[in-house]
Amino acid sequence: MTTTGGGYWRRLVRRLTTDVSELDADDLSRKAEEVGAVRACDCKSGEEVTVLGRLRSVELCPRDAAATLEAELYDGTEGVTLVWLGRRRIAGIEPGRTIKARGRIAVRDGRKVLYNPYYELQNAS
Repeated sequence: MTTTGGGYWRRLVRRLTTDVSELDADDLSRKAEEVGAVRACDCKSGEEVTVLGRLRSVELCPRDAAATLEAELYDGTEGVTLVWLGRRRIAGIEPGRTIKARGRIAVRDGRKVLYNPYYELQNAS
């Protein structure tokens, strides 16, 4: 088993010694890059973007008279809050699910937000 530059051994040692959350973040970033999604840390307010990541949390936020469903999407670099206005539940939107979302980035309270994004549920892999 000959590899150039010790690449195999370097990757093996990294996998054995690196924190699981770091490896997961790297894996999410790699998957996002493969599908042509923009990293959340590179998104700017007002841009039309596609992001891919894993939902960390999903919660119903009853504000005033209209309910909103909010989910935090993490892509390995930074979080983006997905907000669906007037929705109490969406089938398939649950913590741990990987999704691809598309919309215009806004900033609310210093956090990046996508309002009523188009989304695609991704197969578990």
